[in-house]
Amino acid sequence: MLSNTKPSMDSAIRKLKVQTGAVKRISKDLSYYEKEAAKQQERIDKLVADGADEHDIRKQKEVLEETNQMLPESKKRLAAAYKELADLVEKYLSAAGSEEVAPEEVLAAQTVLQEVRV
Repeated sequence: MLSNTKPSMDSAIRKLKVQTGAVKRISKDLSYYEKEAAKQQERIDKLVADGADEHDIRKQKEVLEETNQMLPESKKRLAAAYKELADLVEKYLSAAGSEEVAPEEVLAAQTVLQEVRV
């Protein structure tokens, strides 16, 4: 009986590791886009204040719009990845039982779930 559950538990751990990495990466991407949008807005404000050429300002606004278009999709991807990771953790913990100590991958996943804002 134990030999049948071991491979599925290993598979669950592997899925947890992959999904934990995905949530971290998507969260990092979203953070980058948010910082980039703020930096780009500052750049535009400076150009306007300095009386820069209208063409330069328009191009910078296009860059800002492209960055802003990435935000909703990134938030959507993060929410989906977060939910999947939370489901995997819950499924692992319910399958493992309360007697077992959670492996470090489960603890890492739980930490990421606490740290990431959705």
